[in-house]
Amino acid sequence: MDPIIFRIPGTNFALHWYGLMMAGGIILAGYIAEWGVRRYGEKSEYVWDLMIWAVPGGVIGARLWYVLTDILGGSTFFLDNPVRILKTWEGGLHFYGAILGGVLAGLIYIRKNKLDIRLFLDAAAPTLLIAQAVVRPANFINQELYGQPTNLPWGISIDAAHRIAPWTNMLRYPVETTRFHPAFAYEILWNLLAAGILMWLALEFKKRIKPGSIFAGWLVLEGVGREIIEFFRPDQPRIPGTDISITRIAAGVMIIAGIIALLIQYEIIHLPFLKPGSDFYKIAPKKAKKK
Repeated sequence: MDPIIFRIPGTNFALHWYGLMMAGGIILAGYIAEWGVRRYGEKSEYVWDLMIWAVPGGVIGARLWYVLTDILGGSTFFLDNPVRILKTWEGGLHFYGAILGGVLAGLIYIRKNKLDIRLFLDAAAPTLLIAQAVVRPANFINQELYGQPTNLPWGISIDAAHRIAPWTNMLRYPVETTRFHPAFAYEILWNLLAAGILMWLALEFKKRIKPGSIFAGWLVLEGVGREIIEFFRPDQPRIPGTDISITRIAAGVMIIAGIIALLIQYEIIHLPFLKPGSDFYKIAPKKAKKK
């Protein structure tokens, strides 16, 4: 399947399946987050205004994270020609960078409007997983995010042009018979399962669950899922001299941070420099209508 849906003749403009699915994932995430904040009495229009800040910040963060991990992994691809950093249409975005950039940009809007960041983080947590799952089929179309060779019945074929070492030897790994782990599909299944767990918790324990807990749960589930999936991601940059990917380290930090946040929030542990915060979301006051 061609990764490009159509191209305008005589120009470099092309619509890719990846871009279309990303746009669809962002829009779907917005509607789910809108529902999430509205359940607690917050105005849903804040979500869409927030996304004006978060989406561009997420794209910039996703690119910078990808470039940074590529360099830390020992590659000189971007160092040899820094202009390549701007060529996002050639591929190279990372989900973790998107989250970090989106949160930092969104924080500016939240502080400006004096909103409760915990409410918006909790509303966003399951949507991040769902949006990620919506985008992942594009990786199948692009023939990327696959794992090691496998004999399992759901293994997928990868053509010669998209092979990475050491599976570029077509005599040893013939296209006709070699199949690979669909790592993107494993991530889709995990994301949907994790999103379901978080949404169930939010609905079932609405009156008992503490602000910030859903996002903390996302940190744990996203981190655990990525730790598992990294076993099927040989394309990820490794720390030079080791078999540990930079993403795996980030996922481990997320798990630890999420667990500590939950322990503090439910006052299982007490740290003098970190407080559990209010047990209720702060809802923005309604603006008086102009006469």
